[in-house]
Amino acid sequence: MAHLSKSAATLRVMGDNLVPDEINSLLGCLPSTSYVKGEVIRGKKSGRDFTMRTGMWRLEATSCEPENLDSQVAEILSQLTQDLNVWTNLKDRFDIDLFCGFYMEVTNEGVEISSATLKLLGERGIALGLDIYGPVKENTSAAKPWKRSVSE
Repeated sequence: MAHLSKSAATLRVMGDNLVPDEINSLLGCLPSTSYVKGEVIRGKKSGRDFTMRTGMWRLEATSCEPENLDSQVAEILSQLTQDLNVWTNLKDRFDIDLFCGFYMEVTNEGVEISSATLKLLGERGIALGLDIYGPVKENTSAAKPWKRSVSE
């Protein structure tokens, strides 16, 4: 099995009552990005202002080419508290996930996540969210990749 070409991973803590400074203190780390519900932020690409619907605290791992989600999880969790009681408190109050983007260059790439990594996520109540981006040729429709002709 060929590994996925690239992976990105971000730990997200989300909730309407989230106060970023509290999360900083509990987890023992500053985020890559954070905001409170109702905060107005400017989109980096669009330049438009957005009012945030909920609070969020995000910690991003270094992107990996080829993918290496195990190392990305280790990178993130090594910066944070190992106290599982803190994690239990957080998961009882907020939604927590590891949001992952997997990027393919060809149509048959795969990923294997170790049982040790899954255990670390499970012990902390961290849900695993996966977005998988397939390869898209410039001359094909990204909206309907399944309609490609056999000759492509």
